[in-house]
Amino acid sequence: MRKTQAYKEITPLTEHDCFMIFSRVKSNFNFPLHYHEEYELNFIMNAAGARRIVGDHVEDIDDLELVLVAPSVEHVWLDHHCRSKKITEVTIQFHAQLLDAKLLRRNQLSFIRSLFENASKGISFSRETIVAVKPRLLALPHKTGFDSVLELLSILHDLSISRNIRVLSSAPAESLNTYNSRRIEKAFEYMQQHFDKDIGLNELAKHVNMTPVSLSRFIKKRTGKTFIDSLNEIRIGHASRMLIDTTHSVSEICYQCGFMNLSNFNRIFKKKKGSTPSEFRKNFAGTRTFI
Repeated sequence: MRKTQAYKEITPLTEHDCFMIFSRVKSNFNFPLHYHEEYELNFIMNAAGARRIVGDHVEDIDDLELVLVAPSVEHVWLDHHCRSKKITEVTIQFHAQLLDAKLLRRNQLSFIRSLFENASKGISFSRETIVAVKPRLLALPHKTGFDSVLELLSILHDLSISRNIRVLSSAPAESLNTYNSRRIEKAFEYMQQHFDKDIGLNELAKHVNMTPVSLSRFIKKRTGKTFIDSLNEIRIGHASRMLIDTTHSVSEICYQCGFMNLSNFNRIFKKKKGSTPSEFRKNFAGTRTFI
C-alpha cells in the first residue's frame, strides 16, 4: 500500500514532448515525498549530507548524486545535514513510452531495457560513472531538437552499461494503473483535447458510447479516481506547464485550463501539487527545457 504522505506529482510534460530538463541552483530541498508517471533521472551536485529516500531505502548522499527512478517510485531528497547554499540540480523527466516496448526488445537496446526494469526499485550510479557523464548532463539543457533526443538516449545507454549500479529499494514500485481499455483511452484522449472546455460526464459518456453511470464506474475501477479527479489532474498538468512557460497571470491560466472559479482552481492546485499556483511558479523558477 502506498504511503499516505506521498502524493502524485502531475508533471507539465504533454503527450507531444519527449522529455523535460529542469536545471537550477538552489539553497535547499523543499519538494515533498512524491511519485509520478514518468521516469526521472536526477543529478545533484554540492549537496553532501542531504538525505535521499527512494521506496523503502534511506541514505545520506555525497557531493555527487545520480539516481534513476521509474514511474510510480516514491522519492524525495531532504536537507538533513546538508549545509550547502549552492546546490546544483539537473532533473530529466521522460515518458514511460519514450521507447516503445517492442523497440526495447531489440538486442541493441537490451541494456537500456534492463536499466528501466531495475529503475522500478530506483537505481544509484557510481561516482566514477557520475564524473564521466556530468559534463554531458550539464550541457544537455543547452541542446535542442533531435540532437538533444539523441544525446539523452546516448546518456541512458552509457548509464546502462556502466559498472557498480546499485538497486536501492527492496521491492519494485506498484505499477500505475494503465488505461488498457480502448474506451478508457478514448475517454482520456477526449479530455486531453478538450480540457479547456466545460466537459460533463454525460458528454464524455456519449462520446465513448457508454451510459454516464457505467463510464463513471469504469473510470473509477480502472484508475482509482473519479471522472472529475481525472479531468482535474489533466487540467492541473496543463496549468503547471503554463505557469512555467508563460507570463500569463494565475487568473488567466485558471480560465484557460477549464476552471470556472479562481478560488476553486487555487484549492485544487494546492491539493494536487502541494503549493499554490503562485508558490509553484516562484519555487520552481529555473531553466526548464521541453523537447
